[in-house]
Amino acid sequence: MSKLTTHVLDTMHGSPAAGMQVRLYRLPDEEAAPALLLKSLRLNDDGRADAPLLAGAEFSPGRYRLVFAVADYFKARGVRLPEPAFLDQVPLDFGIADASLHYHVPLLASPWSYSTYRGS
Repeated sequence: MSKLTTHVLDTMHGSPAAGMQVRLYRLPDEEAAPALLLKSLRLNDDGRADAPLLAGAEFSPGRYRLVFAVADYFKARGVRLPEPAFLDQVPLDFGIADASLHYHVPLLASPWSYSTYRGS
């Protein structure tokens, strides 16, 4: 099934990033136009959204942005962060070229680093 999903792993604690806030935006074709907020959610106990971020007719080619609230998540876990935090909101811009495929955008995060890749 064609869809967009995400998953966040907390590499500092070696666990899913349960409760992290994530926002999904559709990016405009014109750079001057504002991004359109499509969804705002908190990740479940497995560090995943309870449902696909996009699926069916709403899943279409284009440019998107996921924004992960990394600093707020680690603060909620009791991690003492400097002010300002080294990483606060982590934005990932990506494109969906083929709406017949599954796009999975995972994030591996700590207070000091992050990485991503196109998962399956």
